[in-house]
Amino acid sequence: MSQEQTPAFKGTKEQEQQLMEVINKHKGTDGALIPVLHEAQEIYGYLPVEVQAIISKNLGVTMAEIYGVVTFYTQFTTQPKGEYKIGVCLGTACYVKGSGDILNKIKEKLGISEGECTADGKFSIDATRCIGACGLAPVLTVNDEVYGKITVDDVESILAKYTA
Repeated sequence: MSQEQTPAFKGTKEQEQQLMEVINKHKGTDGALIPVLHEAQEIYGYLPVEVQAIISKNLGVTMAEIYGVVTFYTQFTTQPKGEYKIGVCLGTACYVKGSGDILNKIKEKLGISEGECTADGKFSIDATRCIGACGLAPVLTVNDEVYGKITVDDVESILAKYTA
């Protein structure tokens, strides 16, 4: 893991108001935690401990239970994501065609590891499993854009497209 630190939480009063509306909408219903977490992540982009604490206090759910849910389900994240979310497929077809090297090159160029976000908030990177584009292996995505049949040499030009 790199020496990057998680940026300080910068939630706004508007976001907290939205979160309270979500909590109040689901409060008292069975299974409220997961929908609240989903909607909270939509509001903030991730689930920092500060947001988890608000949910804990207002839903009456322990922090341990929230942590267990957030870390069990892969759709939840406790780390902020970048403006450009890079996903490198490490499924079998992509991996055997060099996606591990592609991931390493991106990490080297951005100075971050999987699950991290650049200090400027521009890029984040995640290793993913099969995205269903095996015929295009190796594949990476930037937000919803898919890049197929890429090589390590393509990494700089792909990143340059988003830094211009």
